[in-house]
Amino acid sequence: MADWLPSLNALRAFEAVCRHLNYAHAATELRVTPAAVKQLVQKLEAALGTALVKRSGRGLALTREGRAGFEGLSGGFAQISMAVGHMRAQSRRQRLIVSAEPSFATAWLVPRLNRFRQAHEEIDVLLDSSLRIVDLGSGEADVAIRFGAAPDRRLVTRRLFDERICALCSPALVSGAPHLRRLDDLRRATLLHWDTSGLTWASATRDWMDWQSWFARAGIADVSLERQIVFGDYNLALQAAIAGHGVVLGSHPILRDVIAAGLLVEPFGMIIDASIGYDVVMTPEALERPQVRNFTDWIASETGQAA
Repeated sequence: MADWLPSLNALRAFEAVCRHLNYAHAATELRVTPAAVKQLVQKLEAALGTALVKRSGRGLALTREGRAGFEGLSGGFAQISMAVGHMRAQSRRQRLIVSAEPSFATAWLVPRLNRFRQAHEEIDVLLDSSLRIVDLGSGEADVAIRFGAAPDRRLVTRRLFDERICALCSPALVSGAPHLRRLDDLRRATLLHWDTSGLTWASATRDWMDWQSWFARAGIADVSLERQIVFGDYNLALQAAIAGHGVVLGSHPILRDVIAAGLLVEPFGMIIDASIGYDVVMTPEALERPQVRNFTDWIASETGQAA
């Protein structure tokens, strides 16, 4: 059975008197009258059956029993104050769920996300990296980055990138065998193909990320697709290209950092402007929330499309 404890108000009043050794000063801190503070201390003394405070000249002094309790009470109330502060801080935190297509999340968003977190430490970001189109209206996510999806009038849409598609490969395939340097060299290259047949929501994406469509737009005819490796996951195709296993179609804006780092190169001189792009979308209701406004402003600024 737990030991009986006196009134928390009485203990708080006594602790304040211990620090100030003055009823009036303790009363000012606690925002009550000196008489109320004195009464609370007296009630504590009556409950414990011993004197805790005594007169000393014009001021106050602690008895031996009072000194025995002061340090523990002071530390205890400091811990309580700290715990309450932590609870208040947590209540002010904001959660933000961002849905993003995996290749965009991996190649572009994640490397930059720490800049947003440093600027907005009060916002906890949860990144949902999936090809599935989440239902923003039902609250599955606060904001989404979509690529090649049909416009939705129920959502607020902000363009981040106009897509530009190019053929990319490892620098090793340029400097060594098979010496990929011109468009015609693609006829003897291993093509890394992303199987987009499962993307029922984005027919435009399937068209633009297809090698046959890209060759037609680039004006290249009679290219055999026999030498190709098919991937169900685009990030795997990208990693295969970096490892030197072949040539992959990629987004020049999204993979700009990968290209700048020298992991992939575009040696063929053919970057095709697409009719699709990356958009950040949210419901009008979500846009009223500060964490959503902060994120959309930040990501638009990062892409150079700030209003």
